[in-house]
Amino acid sequence: MESADWLPFLRDLADEADAIAMRYFRAGDLHVDAKPDRSLVTQADLEVETAVINATATRFPDLGVFGEEHGQRNPNASQRLIVDPIDATANFARGLPIFATLLAIESEGEVVAGMVSAPALHQRWHAARGHGAYSGERKLSVSGVSALADSQIFHSSLAGAEAVPNTTRIPALLNKSWRQRGVGDFYQHMLVAEGCGEMALDPIVMPWDIAPLQIIVEEAGGKATTVGGDRNIRGGSLISTNGLLHEVALSHFDAG
Repeated sequence: MESADWLPFLRDLADEADAIAMRYFRAGDLHVDAKPDRSLVTQADLEVETAVINATATRFPDLGVFGEEHGQRNPNASQRLIVDPIDATANFARGLPIFATLLAIESEGEVVAGMVSAPALHQRWHAARGHGAYSGERKLSVSGVSALADSQIFHSSLAGAEAVPNTTRIPALLNKSWRQRGVGDFYQHMLVAEGCGEMALDPIVMPWDIAPLQIIVEEAGGKATTVGGDRNIRGGSLISTNGLLHEVALSHFDAG
């Protein structure tokens, strides 16, 4: 299949995921568990991923699935669906509307299509390799800001349980920018793709957190790599930028 041919399938999965997520969002009886790494999981996460797995098995039985909650199905497949059933589960559990289902198709190690669906924000973003990035019918393009002093930077947690060693490097970068907003999670990277800011910083993330974000940012004209500059969804971190400020961002995470 061509990269864009996957988008209707991802859209159908997102429709089903949205319905499940919104049934639980701000529900008074939402059950929340903490994983060993202190990240959260709810019955909504589990039900969304199960629904995605079942729909995939029905429509594309040879397609592998790699998800946050249920692991891998058909792991030797050359093509797979990567799913984060609810990105920003902590937001979801606290009633914050900034959460989304993340979906991506990986073919021979390359992400070729991606979709991010944020039902409480009434917004979706999608991209197919070589076909651009969109929010609905609106084509996305990163900003043209080329000076760090004029930039707006988005970031995740700077302290507390989510802080990691690389987190300590973020304030020096923020201090040189014009504006800073602690948006975090998928949304900050979509804002980079929208041209609302110049970079988004995630010192520690997993492949399912990264896969659709990478292609959407890239198809909008930006760059998305690890803090070490590797274009790898399995690299454990994500910096997305408008491209013009990417090397500047990476320089603040150099070892030493």
